[in-house]
Amino acid sequence: MLAIIAFFGLYLAGQVAMGKGLLLGTLFSVVNFVLMGETLPSRLAPTKRRRITAALGSMGMRFALMAVPIVLAIRLDTYNLATVMIGLFSVQGVLLADGVLGRRAWREQFSESE
Repeated sequence: MLAIIAFFGLYLAGQVAMGKGLLLGTLFSVVNFVLMGETLPSRLAPTKRRRITAALGSMGMRFALMAVPIVLAIRLDTYNLATVMIGLFSVQGVLLADGVLGRRAWREQFSESE
């Protein structure tokens, strides 16, 4: 949602390539996060060899997936490379911010009730 709002803000400011880069990076970041969650059960394979193979295969697939928007941004002028990179880390950034701000709000809520 934040990426869509930022895209429209950048679009209205005339920075279309930056907005498209942010949107592209965020899209691939979300797909990466979903794939990470979907492949998690396969890492509980019965043998150590299968677990390692599943983990390395998943990691390789996700790295290859994350390389797609970077290559597109390098090859095409319609995407800004810097905002693609920011978009690729958007899910992690939102999770980190939620963890930090959520804990602060939780502490404030329970410290006031005492």
